[in-house]
Amino acid sequence: MTSLKNMKIAIVNRPNFALKQCELTFLNRVSIDLATAQKQHSNYIEALRNTGAQVEVLEVNQTSPDSAFVEDVAVILDELAVITSMGIAARREEVILMADLIAGFRQEVRHIPLPATIEGGDVLRVGKTLFVGESSRTNRAGIATLGEIVRPFGYNVVSVRVHGCLHLKTGVTALNDETFILNPDWIDPSPFENFKLIHVASDEPWGANVLRIENCLIVNASYPRTADRIDALGLRSDRVYISEFGKAEAGLTCMSLVFEKTITSAIATLPKSGKN
Repeated sequence: MTSLKNMKIAIVNRPNFALKQCELTFLNRVSIDLATAQKQHSNYIEALRNTGAQVEVLEVNQTSPDSAFVEDVAVILDELAVITSMGIAARREEVILMADLIAGFRQEVRHIPLPATIEGGDVLRVGKTLFVGESSRTNRAGIATLGEIVRPFGYNVVSVRVHGCLHLKTGVTALNDETFILNPDWIDPSPFENFKLIHVASDEPWGANVLRIENCLIVNASYPRTADRIDALGLRSDRVYISEFGKAEAGLTCMSLVFEKTITSAIATLPKSGKN
């Protein structure tokens, strides 16, 4: 006989030499050490595997500076995948190849067309709610189009104003379904007022980007005071350094697409012994 079970999949893409020319919006350019970035990326992959996720490691779009930040190309839900429309023209070619790969994981695939723009870093899912940042990369048309696509599947879209950082998840992420960590100076906290809110340490404004996989959290080791606040909640966490990617305005969630895949496994049926 067979049974169905869910497996967490994490898609990552190896950083390439062009990372040094990454797009920047809020930070000044600082030299990125590619060798260090590659080592940090390998450590990140190991942290993903430690959560129990199956990691699919790609080496695609190797001339695109930002291609390691695969989160932005899609929003993958249980029922469908939504291919995004990047908010910056220089990144739109990344979506073409990634869309074909993602189609292998979901039968239902929808696309958000220009002039609507949306990037995956602006979409924070908690249960059947999608908090979507209105940012420099995601516009109101993108939010509205996503809402139209996912509403028939029972999802509710909540718009959140982002004003001090690149993406919504730079300023807020979920630690569990009831608790969020956020930087209230970078995003409008009012959509989260009915949840338990943990603020980042005042001298660690980038510390709110935490990657949650089931009950496991991967936190940025560069922000120890904020990480200590998470540990104080009794949540399981793993600290990982991604300093070179921070120079590219990236965080932990940026570097992977995480979703569930239902797999079929065979279960052997043992013959009865006939004994009472």
